[in-house]
Amino acid sequence: MAGRFVRASKYRHVFGKPTKKEFCYDNLHISRNAWDTNLIKVNPEYISVNWESSGGGAFAVIPLNERGKLPDQIPLFRGHTAAVLDTDWNPFNDRIIASASDDGKVFIWEVPEGFTLHTDAEEPVDVAPLSKLGGHSRKVGHVLFNPAAESILASSSGDQTIKLWDITTGQSAYTLKHPEIVQSMSWSANGAMLVTTCRDKKLRVWDVRQESPVHEYAGHEGAKNSRAVWLGEHNRIATTGFSRMSERQIGLWEPGRAEPIGGFTSLDSISGVCMPFWDDGSNCLYLAGKGDGNIRYFEYQNDRFEFLSEYKSADPQRGIAFVPRRGINVHENEVMRGYKTVNDTYIEPISFTVPRRAETFQSDIFPPATGVKPAMSAKEWFDGKTAIPSKIDLESIYDGTSPVEVPSDYKPPVSIPAPAPAPAPTPASPKKEAQPEPAPIPVRGPPPSVTDQKASISAMANKYQDNEASSSDDDAETSSFEEVARPPQRQSMQFRSPTRPLPINVTPPGTVKSTSPNRSPQTATAPKPSRPTSVTAASILASTPTTGAPLDVSLDQIKQLLVQQAVIITSQTEKITTQTNIITRLAADVETLKKKVEAGSQEQSERIRQLELELEEARS
Repeated sequence: MAGRFVRASKYRHVFGKPTKKEFCYDNLHISRNAWDTNLIKVNPEYISVNWESSGGGAFAVIPLNERGKLPDQIPLFRGHTAAVLDTDWNPFNDRIIASASDDGKVFIWEVPEGFTLHTDAEEPVDVAPLSKLGGHSRKVGHVLFNPAAESILASSSGDQTIKLWDITTGQSAYTLKHPEIVQSMSWSANGAMLVTTCRDKKLRVWDVRQESPVHEYAGHEGAKNSRAVWLGEHNRIATTGFSRMSERQIGLWEPGRAEPIGGFTSLDSISGVCMPFWDDGSNCLYLAGKGDGNIRYFEYQNDRFEFLSEYKSADPQRGIAFVPRRGINVHENEVMRGYKTVNDTYIEPISFTVPRRAETFQSDIFPPATGVKPAMSAKEWFDGKTAIPSKIDLESIYDGTSPVEVPSDYKPPVSIPAPAPAPAPTPASPKKEAQPEPAPIPVRGPPPSVTDQKASISAMANKYQDNEASSSDDDAETSSFEEVARPPQRQSMQFRSPTRPLPINVTPPGTVKSTSPNRSPQTATAPKPSRPTSVTAASILASTPTTGAPLDVSLDQIKQLLVQQAVIITSQTEKITTQTNIITRLAADVETLKKKVEAGSQEQSERIRQLELELEEARS
């Protein structure tokens, strides 16, 4: 029966579709550094890839429209003196990118106008950094731009600190100190809070402009890395990590609550780190395993992660990135697109699509997405302002026009036919409450038998016959009762429907009293074990003289018979209930013995067989 009740969801049938090899990005030299990052980052225009190079660190930028096999020599973004560990794109400028390196530096880069990998030059010209941010004493493992404020960058380092930078001035105003190396970090949607996971297995929520954690909880207990991601505009955090038994887990947190909502949920026993990615438009969480080819996706609903499906591939990924929602293909009903590394030699796009056949814009699966206009400047953010950036209507992208900006809390109307205008309110509703409830439909008994019908016709004929010869009242009464044929007595008590009172006609002396059985009374049969002697109401009335006082006596007798029948039915019901309880206990004893009995005990097996026979006998 469980399959008949299905949770409603627009994204239930989302499926991942891989790309053919000739449309992937091939001939790459992806970094083989063991540091735990995603290796690649993507925006609607470019992909950045940590590059395996000699003579210092470098990363490559690949335009999304240049698919296929890349040239052997491509222009790289060089400047670091050690391996590049992480990169991140500016959410409000698709040509600005930050990089973190093992040399302890953070560089800011700008992709040249009209950048391409296919050049005619024999030696491609490398790109130089735009600015350098120095302040960390050890390697910088992660960089992450603020999603609401312009030019605000967070960087985590092996010196156990996170620094907040204004990339336009190169100054670091805030520093968040940790007891161990930071493993991951994620911003809230308004850019005021930051969640971090650390090697000390603690989950911390920071008010970055106060430089202090407002919440600190014990996270996943496993020794391997854990990650955290803020669920967009929801006041919730998702974490992935490991248990003490090295099982991969997922947890849902509410800031201010010391335990995850519903506890940790185990996923599997694979050893690779789970990389979480949140899609704020569809409220879906994507989990990609490092070292395996599976990508699970869940829908967040009612403080739960409802499993939707899983993309499976034989090609494992070491790095993966998801494009911002403003970069998806709305014409193909694509709700998300990921890019994963395969064998450290090429990048494969994976399109997650809702299977629909529609030639119009699907507003129910494409709510407004975050645009390219920040909610505040860097100075306003440092001054304490908090806001959510405005969004763009994806329908304008579907139509091919310039993106239309909408407020951050805008919700588009669902594209369904307009409902008919509601009729004017009428004062009829209060009257309905005052109206009495309709009378129940009377329950009729079975149709009268042939014998009953003959008796009824005989009675009607005797009622209207000439009876002038009768002189005395006593003789008339006696002759009338002798001539009327009584209906045959039945083996059960007969009574009329409770909705129709029993009619009693008092006939004057000298007339014939008719007992017409046109409407057959309803029958109630008592159980067989305690069946009383059958007495009918018709026989009582027939044996009672038709005067005023004896009629009351006959009615009292009928009432007493009804009370007796009710008592008998109640006692039989209690006996049946008792037998049912006995059968239930016997069944419970049999199940208990089945669980306790050992396979080799012949005596207990015989006892169980005996109890089963007793149980079947009781049921029969």
